[in-house]
Amino acid sequence: MKISQAFRFEAAHRLPNVPATHRCSRMHGHSYRIEVQVAGPMDPVTGFVVDFSDLEESFVEILNALDHQCLNEVEGLENPTAENIAIWIWERLHRKFQQMSSVRVYETSDAWAEYDGR
Repeated sequence: MKISQAFRFEAAHRLPNVPATHRCSRMHGHSYRIEVQVAGPMDPVTGFVVDFSDLEESFVEILNALDHQCLNEVEGLENPTAENIAIWIWERLHRKFQQMSSVRVYETSDAWAEYDGR
């Protein structure tokens, strides 16, 4: 069984490792959408793979660190690509949710990066 929960935050960033002519070298913002997917057996008593409330509670600290921030100033996100944001979130959530199967980071509705721990 797989479950997924989505979260949203607003943030600014610039990509420091692209040429100065690249549009993302300048400060700009995104309305990010994050999807956290968890896979595993359902608990026969609760009927949950993971309680959505537990996942939401655990994500509060991540949202507080990212929402309405300049991501370049967040420790570990000095190069805040969608790929690096996905890894950053994975590293913080996977400690509690070992059965987490992926983190997907949408910069726009059409552009996303997904990390599965590999």
